[in-house]
Amino acid sequence: MKPEEIASYIDSLRDRFKELEDALADSNIYADMAECRKITQEHRKLDSLFNIFDNWKNTLEAISENRKMLTNEEDADLRDLIQSDIDELEQKAAVFEDELSLALLPPDPNDAKNIIVEIKPAAGGDEAALFAGELARAYLRYAELRKWKVEILEQSSSDLGGIKDMTFSLSGEDVYSGMKYESGVHRVQRVPETESGGRIHTSTITVSVMPEAEEVEIDIKPEELRFDVFRSSGPGGQSVNTTDSAVRVTHIPTGLSVASQQEKSQHKNKEIAIRILYARLLEQKQREEQQKFAADKRSQVGTGDRSERIRTYNFPQNRVTDHRFGLNIFDLPKLMEGELDLIITPIINIVCEQRLDMLKNG
Repeated sequence: MKPEEIASYIDSLRDRFKELEDALADSNIYADMAECRKITQEHRKLDSLFNIFDNWKNTLEAISENRKMLTNEEDADLRDLIQSDIDELEQKAAVFEDELSLALLPPDPNDAKNIIVEIKPAAGGDEAALFAGELARAYLRYAELRKWKVEILEQSSSDLGGIKDMTFSLSGEDVYSGMKYESGVHRVQRVPETESGGRIHTSTITVSVMPEAEEVEIDIKPEELRFDVFRSSGPGGQSVNTTDSAVRVTHIPTGLSVASQQEKSQHKNKEIAIRILYARLLEQKQREEQQKFAADKRSQVGTGDRSERIRTYNFPQNRVTDHRFGLNIFDLPKLMEGELDLIITPIINIVCEQRLDMLKNG
């Protein structure tokens, strides 16, 4: 778009910004936290957009003024100074223009949602379970750094201290946008502590990041759900509860089934199972829609499918490689301590640039 077209479009958004401000000033909005989160995020994005636009517009005006001065100036030294200022301002304007283009990209409708994360060992036995536990810890530490709220929904530990599976929810600001590129197969290469010969083993785990579904997004009739209750059990089948508190919910049309035995309360386990089931159904629905609209063209950022190998953690070389984007990070210990922005931020920047290129090239 031309500068005047961009200015006209952004001016048209100011009425919407005023509506959002009025909505946030109404105390009733805080009774619906999902709606409040959605409005807050839209308000913040528009505020950022206006700031970038103002910087860009002011820079263009400064360039225009300097060019007028250059036309009227006869002193060679002063002309050189003015031209130097113009060159510097043009570089700034180009940066602001790129930032503005990125800010104008349509947002992912899931970005305002909270998420449910599932982590499971795949290939590699005990070593995979240990790494699953370490990666889960890294995610929880990252959530702590981002001030996100964590709720453990399901967790089953392995004998050596790893995890057989773990499901948790994250809620807060920009949760989905910060975690959505973690879905897929994560591969670890290292010498296990149990390996006496010093050989490097390769293990894999799967991670699924699902936006939490709101009831209006998934139309499920009560008769489409079947609930079964059973007795919770610990490792090796050991009973940990003397009542039938564990709950399995099955969505009959799709056959998707979720069991929960984390809590001692049957009611709580039922609630957890339904939340996870709804998230899986939403993930399935959105995946089918994406495949329908892009059947002949794979996304440059990968499918997000949990069967797709996305990343390798090579401990002997202190290297993390993201295979989708050709990224290499040589600071594995920091990343495993929760400093995931080391790799998440470059990924987000690459994806934004790809989307911008696609928009410019039609």
